[in-house]
Amino acid sequence: MSAELPLNQVICGDCLEEMERLPEKCADLIFADPPYNLQLRGELWRPNMTKVDAVDEEWDQFRGSPQESFEAYDEFTRAWLTGCRRVLKDTGTIWVIGSYHNIYRVGKVLMDLGYWILNDVVWVKTNPMPNFRGVRFTNAHETLIWAKKSEKQKKYTFNHHLMKQFNEGKQMRSDWLLPLCTGEERVTIGGRKAHPTQKPEALVYRVILSSSHPGDVVLDPFLGVGTTAVVAKKLGRKWIGIERNEQYVKLARKRIAQAVPSLEDRKWAQIGPPVKPKRVPFKRLVELGLLKPGDQLTHVKTRAVAVVNDDGTITSGRYRGSIHQVGAAVAGWPACNGWVNWQCRDGSAGEYRLIDEVRCMVRETMTEQAAHGPRMTD
Repeated sequence: MSAELPLNQVICGDCLEEMERLPEKCADLIFADPPYNLQLRGELWRPNMTKVDAVDEEWDQFRGSPQESFEAYDEFTRAWLTGCRRVLKDTGTIWVIGSYHNIYRVGKVLMDLGYWILNDVVWVKTNPMPNFRGVRFTNAHETLIWAKKSEKQKKYTFNHHLMKQFNEGKQMRSDWLLPLCTGEERVTIGGRKAHPTQKPEALVYRVILSSSHPGDVVLDPFLGVGTTAVVAKKLGRKWIGIERNEQYVKLARKRIAQAVPSLEDRKWAQIGPPVKPKRVPFKRLVELGLLKPGDQLTHVKTRAVAVVNDDGTITSGRYRGSIHQVGAAVAGWPACNGWVNWQCRDGSAGEYRLIDEVRCMVRETMTEQAAHGPRMTD
């Protein structure tokens, strides 16, 4: 499939048409920054009578009365989200960013199409544009919706531990305090902003780092001046960008070509998906003689005692079953992780230790044997 994909390319064209040309289920992650339909009806001026550089580009305008504009926008939203759903893998997720003008309408269409919302993340801007007229609160945030393809989708990428590490050891929250795109990062033409809604790399960095692995394909159907592709490149992801504005395409291609991963980027790009531990059933501990039939286990919380059976089950009073089933039964819980709720006696020291520690010993041995091969004996 990868040979058919225009990987690491900026495609100049309409996203609806261009996504139709892509094979089904080819993208691991989609980041979409669609038009907001800001519905600006006139020019904006500061108190000092300088004109505000607002979003008045043709691509953000859906003509007609407000109601006609909403209907046209909803139809457009349904079309591109349908296209995204076709090209998104069954294990993939989509992020959509918007403001109060459009995000609620986008959210409804997402749900109508069968997507299942995982989070809404609030980007709190540290340097928002003031409300010059003083008639409402300053708009200091935008909202990102993170969704999977369906409620039944079991597998999707969320690098929880990686994001905790990225966030200095703390679990990352759904409010992200980040500045607007300014300074050298802002793409300009003749000293003026080339794109009115260019997103900061730091924002897209979190999206891609949290929801994809190195080598995954990241699709942006509204690439603009290339932020998603730049970040994907720095983080070792493959990417596809679609943009219909020819000037933006030229600027994006130039910017992407000049993007060079920093040492920090390389560090995060090298961290792949966590290695799933080898499965070790409780019965294996009995087969290896690490636990013997008749040995007693003690429940950590209730101090209930269970006896190990030769078939890998345990018995406590009238309950017999797996370490998880019996652990839940004696504690009156709906479920139980038996590995961390049963402990056994250490024969040599006479002290208690979790049976999970015994399982870890078996895993270490299995890993060692896999690395060096079986030991040869005379």
